Amino acid sequence: MTNIAICLLIPFLGTVLGSAFVFFMKREMPSLLQKTLLGFASGVMVAASVWSLLIPSMEMNEGKGSWAVLPAAVGFLLGMAFLLAIDYLTPHLHIGDQSPEGPKSRLSRTAMINLAVTIHNLPEGMAVGVVIVGALNSGSGISTAAALAMAVGIAIQNIPEGAIISMPMRSEGNSKWRSFAMGSLSGAVEPLGGLAVVLFAEALSATLPGLLAFAAGAMLYVVVEELIPESSEGEHSNLGTIGFAIGFVLMMVLDVVLG
Repeated sequence: MTNIAICLLIPFLGTVLGSAFVFFMKREMPSLLQKTLLGFASGVMVAASVWSLLIPSMEMNEGKGSWAVLPAAVGFLLGMAFLLAIDYLTPHLHIGDQSPEGPKSRLSRTAMINLAVTIHNLPEGMAVGVVIVGALNSGSGISTAAALAMAVGIAIQNIPEGAIISMPMRSEGNSKWRSFAMGSLSGAVEPLGGLAVVLFAEALSATLPGLLAFAAGAMLYVVVEELIPESSEGEHSNLGTIGFAIGFVLMMVLDVVLG
């Protein structure tokens, strides 16, 4: 139980650490740094989706021949569809945008930014929870070290993400402490989402290959829909590409070395 709690909390601690940047930086984060960090977060999430989720999903069904890819393919598409539905049904505002997305709402800009971040963080928490369930399942081939690698990788990704969240909150006129608190709380959905998956581990064990792919699809939806467009728009998009490469390689190494 202690190992499970640690794996669930590590990503949240990454968000808290990143949110604390608001105490040491100016009111607005430099555009060049933000593009680099968004690219880095994209790279980590893509590598985690491939190495920690999709590949294990297919390996668990390798004895089924060409049908081994079916649960991964279906789960991946369902993960994409799940995030698409949440994106469509939830009023939210992406950082840097002026017009909110989703249904009309009287929520404040700050509240809608927080909702956008929650949508972003939910699949990350689910992904950590699913890998933990895999580690608990002796026949999955997923080790405890692999679950730890996933948690550490998401935490590293959450450090720049926390800063990217808290700094715009500060530029919206909030105090440093309020910006820090909102940035930190935006990551609270991750351990909660992961815990929900772990609590239903026994019931979900039979569908584990599909769940791994589901988490991958949800994470990649966020990357394609939000992170990559924000890191590549305007000038100096090459910095986002460099950040992506560094994040991808770092997560890949973590998964291989620890997993």
